[in-house]
Amino acid sequence: MIAALIRLSVRARVLVLILAAALFAAGLLAVRGTPVDALPDLSDVQVVIRTPYPGQAPQIVENQVTYPLATTMMSVPGARTVRGYSFFGDSFVYVLFEDGTDLYRARSRVLEYLNQVQARLPETARPALGPDATGVGWIYQYALVDRTGRHDLSQLRSLQDWFLRYELKTVPGVAEVATIGGMVRQYQVVLDPVKLAAYGVTHQAVTDALQRANQETGGSVLELAEAEYMVRASGYLTDLDDFRAVPIRTAAGGVPVRLGDVATVQVGPEMRRGVAELNGEGEVVGGVVVLRAGENARAVIGEVRDRLEALKPGLPTGVEIVPVYDRSSLIDRAIENLGGKLLEEFIVVALVCGLFLWHARSALVAILTLPLGVLAALLVMNLQGVNANIMSLGGIAIAVGAMVDAAVVMIENAHKHIERWEHDHPGERLQGDTRWRVVTEAAAEVGPALFLSLVIITLSFVPVFSLQAQEGRLFAPLAFTKTYAMAAAAILSVTLVPVLMGYLIRGRIPAEQDNPVNRVLTRVYRPALDLALRRPRLTLAVALLVLASSAWPLSRLGGEFLPAMDEGDLLYMPSALPGLSAAQAASLLQRSDRMIRTVPEVETVFGKAGRAESATDPAPLEMFETTIRFKPRDQWRPGMTPEKLVEELDRAVQVPSLSNVWAPPIRNRIDMLATGIKSPVGVKVSGGDLSELDRIAAEVERVAKGVPGVSSALAERLTGGRYIDVDIDRAAAGRYGLNIADVQSVVAGAIGGETIGQTVEGLARYPISVRYPRELRDSVEDLRALPVVTPSGQQITLGTVAALAVADGPPMLKSENGRPSTWVYVDVRGRDLNSVVSDLRHAVGAQVRLSPGVSIAYAGQFEYLQRAGQRLLLVVPATLLIIFGLLYLTFRRLDEALLIMGTLPLALVGGIWLLYLVGYHQSVATGVGFIALAGVSAEFGVVMLIYLRHALADRGPSPRPGEVEAAVREGALLRVRPKAMTVAVILAGLFPIMIGHGAGSEVMSRIAAPMIGGMLTAPLLSMLVIPAAYLLLRRRSSVSESLIQGNGNRTPPA
Repeated sequence: MIAALIRLSVRARVLVLILAAALFAAGLLAVRGTPVDALPDLSDVQVVIRTPYPGQAPQIVENQVTYPLATTMMSVPGARTVRGYSFFGDSFVYVLFEDGTDLYRARSRVLEYLNQVQARLPETARPALGPDATGVGWIYQYALVDRTGRHDLSQLRSLQDWFLRYELKTVPGVAEVATIGGMVRQYQVVLDPVKLAAYGVTHQAVTDALQRANQETGGSVLELAEAEYMVRASGYLTDLDDFRAVPIRTAAGGVPVRLGDVATVQVGPEMRRGVAELNGEGEVVGGVVVLRAGENARAVIGEVRDRLEALKPGLPTGVEIVPVYDRSSLIDRAIENLGGKLLEEFIVVALVCGLFLWHARSALVAILTLPLGVLAALLVMNLQGVNANIMSLGGIAIAVGAMVDAAVVMIENAHKHIERWEHDHPGERLQGDTRWRVVTEAAAEVGPALFLSLVIITLSFVPVFSLQAQEGRLFAPLAFTKTYAMAAAAILSVTLVPVLMGYLIRGRIPAEQDNPVNRVLTRVYRPALDLALRRPRLTLAVALLVLASSAWPLSRLGGEFLPAMDEGDLLYMPSALPGLSAAQAASLLQRSDRMIRTVPEVETVFGKAGRAESATDPAPLEMFETTIRFKPRDQWRPGMTPEKLVEELDRAVQVPSLSNVWAPPIRNRIDMLATGIKSPVGVKVSGGDLSELDRIAAEVERVAKGVPGVSSALAERLTGGRYIDVDIDRAAAGRYGLNIADVQSVVAGAIGGETIGQTVEGLARYPISVRYPRELRDSVEDLRALPVVTPSGQQITLGTVAALAVADGPPMLKSENGRPSTWVYVDVRGRDLNSVVSDLRHAVGAQVRLSPGVSIAYAGQFEYLQRAGQRLLLVVPATLLIIFGLLYLTFRRLDEALLIMGTLPLALVGGIWLLYLVGYHQSVATGVGFIALAGVSAEFGVVMLIYLRHALADRGPSPRPGEVEAAVREGALLRVRPKAMTVAVILAGLFPIMIGHGAGSEVMSRIAAPMIGGMLTAPLLSMLVIPAAYLLLRRRSSVSESLIQGNGNRTPPA
């Protein structure tokens, strides 16, 4: 069928060329319209529910909001994990869904279940869904700075909240613009309890009066003089005098009691749970642009920057916008890096073809088909919706060498056929239909097997699609594009390549031995081949010894999920001790930022303590996230590398009570979303008793610090929060006509401050808070003496009806699938992940005593590594089975299919040794490299076997043992040039990836390394082992046939 397709393509060659031109044009259009990003989006499908519950302690938030929400969301169809976070005044519930769940379907199902639980939540707790963004949606961050000092933090915050934020939200593709730090302007009504008692005014009466005095309504329309007039009655509070004039009640004699008579009204900052700082110079206001799921990150960032540039003239004098994180620089570097690698590969492949074929027009056949195959892959990629990133482009990059293999072998076979025709027809010129016939027969002779060999490479990569979760999302784009590129190469090899050969292989074709490279190769290969064929069994024994030699380096290789990727930016993520105040957090943040700034390579340092105003950021106040932007590489000190930079930063930043953790920004957000762990390894301790969880986590931290390779270990504290418990005496309160709610309203409002509404000032909205003076709530003793007005107008103290005491409690609470948990963050440096976790598990098991009902689990990248390892145990045998099935379809002989399968392990030897020599650990990336190597190695064996079978077929149906050996020698020697070309082309394609630097090179080099190592051993082994094994197979079958024929020809005795 394939041979018929080749002949049909040659007959319809004009149509083939037109279709090739159409493919070229469509490919170029697809390239222009393909969205680009640095990495595939590795995050799970997530829906976030954020529920503000102002003024409430974490335990109250957990009991009344987070627990009901989390347990309800566990029933949502497709939900895999439900994580709850209870902070002071805020609840976050993250619902993570199974792979393949549509985001908007997930959001609609969460809304359904949210409606069910709404009635069980407190009245003031109003849950809302977070933005329709992924876990890596933070694509751009900026800081608002006023170095002239004309604008304070509250003015900068208003500028961000009511001007920049809404302008940026109109940019297509932006899901949310979150604010970090600054001060929210607040109208503060500070009540005087003595005056309240004197005028007989209660706290509740003040609150009601303020709410009734701050509103606006309409009175429909009036018709006057045949025109409509709309009626409105405005009554918003707009300044402090308006507040002071609010009437509360009427005293004796009709004299009104106003708010100014019983309270002081002032403007001040609202309580905050987030701080932003820039370059160690002081606090600023920050903004985060969150990308909508599925949008083009590079295009959205470009539009955001353009919009910010357009908004700059509208900023007040002295205010400037400073970019502090911009993912587009990483995207551009990644695309430029791989684009450059692809161009290098094209050039090197062209040079190799020219060098071996010694004929420019012939080389042009392979050179022209290569970009067409790449464009075909990009076209399908665009239609499928896969964006261009380092993995999808990397799939094409590792396929380039193998893509031209069929064209090279076909061209080389055409040269041999032309040589043979010219030898058989001396003095004649090959032209016209005769030349097309010779070229067509040459293509048809090897085309079917070459097509199937390319299909083997294509389908051998299909099991990579079975990888799940993060590793699946990471390598799926690479598997797609490599599969598409190889499929395109296979189709072009039996359609376009024969046509181009007919047009371009003209003129004098140099004989193979005229090329000095080919002569040297034949001279080196012939003695080795003769030795292998003289001692075939010894050759196989040596091959087995070589295979056994790989056991030693294999035992020395460590394990990791993925190598650390250099994103160009870095996150400093320490955690302070719990119970930290916002002022102390700002001080620590400024100190650490100033230390980071001392490193010469650092350009900007943007520190964040606590959380942004976004559902995508469940960070407590004691968690710092400092984004470090580095200068361009050409401005770094000589010899400085990213690894050395992290070590220097680690030495430079030494702040008591802060434990250093360094992580790439994108990788960190993915890890925190997927496993809740912000370090490479996390130990989850789950159970019911918080004090026991705290004890066990502290023991795990102590044990982890003693494990080699652990650079830092930090256990979250569950009992480090400081509480003042108000225990209400029901009987005492009842004697004064007070119930529990009355006393709690004093605690919530007078002490904590109650937000009772907001002012409307144009587009801006500012909160109104009512509370008692600070001097009345500065200590526990002051709180005991806090005045409380009873319904009868009597004034008593809070201590009369309640006992107040200082206690320890949780600073925040976390849960997973309804179970309370705490986490120990373990940072690993200088040792492979697998070894560290293995030692850590052993040490924890031996030294940490678990209480009943408490469980320990290991999470973070180790969790992915385990899952990927288990999956690869299924994937690798599946790959081998696919290859074996295709080999059997190709040769229709079980022994020949088994022969090639037997040589596959020999190809892996070089890959294992090279990983050991360059110091790489085993990872999912190297596993993918080995899968790709298996396909290419099988293709090598297929092509070698094709040559051996053709040479043997020329000896007739029943060759003698001596003829078998001569045929094997001849077939193997014919394979020298195409084999050398194939190896040179693949190595030339992979070597720039292996030694390359830049964005994404860490993963790509680990895919390329086993393939390069295998390319060094697989050809040597297949060039010697396959001929030796084939000789043994055919010699035995020819001897058997001779015996059968001899017995059949013998005459029976008379």
